[in-house]
Amino acid sequence: MKSAQTGFTLIELMIVVAIVGTLALLAIPAYSDFTTRAQVSEALNLAGVAKTAIVESYTSSGTWPTDNVAAGLGSSSDIKGKYVDSVAVASNQITVTFRAAAPAAAGIQGKTLLLTAGTSSNGDVSWQCGSKSMPIAISTGGATAFSASDGGGTVAQKYRPSECRG
Repeated sequence: MKSAQTGFTLIELMIVVAIVGTLALLAIPAYSDFTTRAQVSEALNLAGVAKTAIVESYTSSGTWPTDNVAAGLGSSSDIKGKYVDSVAVASNQITVTFRAAAPAAAGIQGKTLLLTAGTSSNGDVSWQCGSKSMPIAISTGGATAFSASDGGGTVAQKYRPSECRG
């Protein structure tokens, strides 16, 4: 009397392992990029405080603040997060610098992201993030001009939030 087959054959197990391995090869790099982009989003949250301070300073005095103190913020090294090392204000530009070591992802360690303010013809303040160009004509009033040549910082395009990609 023959017994019924139980379990899987070696070939069936090898096929399953090959499929799981292929899926892992595709998923791990995509997940890595996703986590790096999530870390970069912390920069925009921290820069939001600086953006508000710069706009308030510009609105009250008519000139861009020269540094963090003039904008009513703490020093650049006082504004930090888990992945962000500093947020520095220089005139109408915010420079966010990421930590040079872990826990920041390797793709952003020591890199920068630039946000630049300008005014429209009716005086509204608009922000350019990274190297993305502004949809309307913006004047910086003699301060740092919008420039696609600086690349909006050193963070690679693939890691920037969608509003910061050129």
